[in-house]
Amino acid sequence: MLQTLTERLFDDTDRTDLDPFAIFEEWFAMAQDSEPNDPHAMALATADTSGLPDVRMVLLNRRDARGFCFFTNFESAKGNQLQANPQAAMVMHWKSLRRQVRMRGPVEQVTETEADEYFATRSRGSRIASATSKQSRPLANRQQMMDEVAALAAMIGDGEMNRPPHWSGYRLIPTAIEFWKDGEYRLHDRVRFARDLPGAAWTSTRLYP
Repeated sequence: MLQTLTERLFDDTDRTDLDPFAIFEEWFAMAQDSEPNDPHAMALATADTSGLPDVRMVLLNRRDARGFCFFTNFESAKGNQLQANPQAAMVMHWKSLRRQVRMRGPVEQVTETEADEYFATRSRGSRIASATSKQSRPLANRQQMMDEVAALAAMIGDGEMNRPPHWSGYRLIPTAIEFWKDGEYRLHDRVRFARDLPGAAWTSTRLYP
């Protein structure tokens, strides 16, 4: 009988040649059907130059066999941290499924083409907001921000809002991906895939909860 990738993942006799990216796609498809809001939300952790960690919720906007992409203002706190320390960790938790996926590894900047393509999919209002927001920096009051948005919208008129140079994306290239599934009495299932370098072969290990 054919098994799902998840069944194979937690079958200790049949985990050979499993691709963690393919398992992620199986879980993500389930989350899209079950999560009431933002199945692509993830907690992203970075660290500043002193090593102090920082974490916030962002959206997973693209993914492929290379890694997992999110987009941001490069002048934001996370942008500055990733420029100085280009590695990160993230976790996606789907409460409806009682499952989570953790990843960590180096990050790289997406190409200009990738950034342009994704920026073009955003609503006009979101594009204008991305261009005006001085993300992570002090703001006197909300009205100041709204006035700046309105001024840019008026200046553009019916014209196109192009991607600003300070707005782009990062790709997390995982060297570790861990799948966690809730179990009775906190006897959870945990399997971690790891590799020494991006592009290397994966090895898998079951972990104590």
